[in-house]
Amino acid sequence: MSNIQNKVVIITGASSGIGEATAKELASKGAKLVLAARREDRLKKLQEEIQNNGGQAIYKVTDVASHEQMEELAKYALKEFGKIDVMVNNAGVMPLSPVHEKKINEWNTMIEVNIKGVLYGIAAVLPSMKERKEGHIINVSSIAGHLVFPAGAVYSGTKFAVRAITEGLRIEEASNNIRTTIISPGTITTELLEAISDPELKSAIVEDSKIGIEPVSIARAIAFAIEQPSDVAINEMIVRPTIQEL
Repeated sequence: MSNIQNKVVIITGASSGIGEATAKELASKGAKLVLAARREDRLKKLQEEIQNNGGQAIYKVTDVASHEQMEELAKYALKEFGKIDVMVNNAGVMPLSPVHEKKINEWNTMIEVNIKGVLYGIAAVLPSMKERKEGHIINVSSIAGHLVFPAGAVYSGTKFAVRAITEGLRIEEASNNIRTTIISPGTITTELLEAISDPELKSAIVEDSKIGIEPVSIARAIAFAIEQPSDVAINEMIVRPTIQEL
């Protein structure tokens, strides 16, 4: 039997991309899913697809940038399933731009979603995990959390932060048997590029992204980390196209 069987897993950013692929992958292995995102129509469609294939899934419309909504999400999971085994903090945004363009609103959005959203997700599930002395928090960073690219200074800053936060959490909660995993995708096919507001920059990055691998590749990595015995923690993985040089 899969070690994922019957685990209660919250996934943020579940309406598309990595989140959607992860939901389908984990549902196929018997997880009980709590799907979270802002687009209810997509959440409902995904829930129905999972249920039609014999899986279990519920959803709650959630903005990860709201501490209150993340707390409500965790309470909902506990109310419906009685526990939270895994939190996948996947929601993220990537409106790339050079620093000199001073796109302050885009910077703030990245900080709110990519950093605070992860922190709010951790804070929402940690008390119940500490009480049970078990749990697994998976945070999606990026290859941009290891390398800095032109027009990606702020985005990279947020993803470096995710790695630092996750490593700090690992150290703090190891004695409580709480596992942490950082997943750093390389180039993947993603909707995130749609947030780039500069047409010329967007065109160049879309061209570079043609080598991207499918989100299911990241979903399989997440499933692999969850599947390990409870005394084994896969703390960090980089998953990128074989032909991606940087």
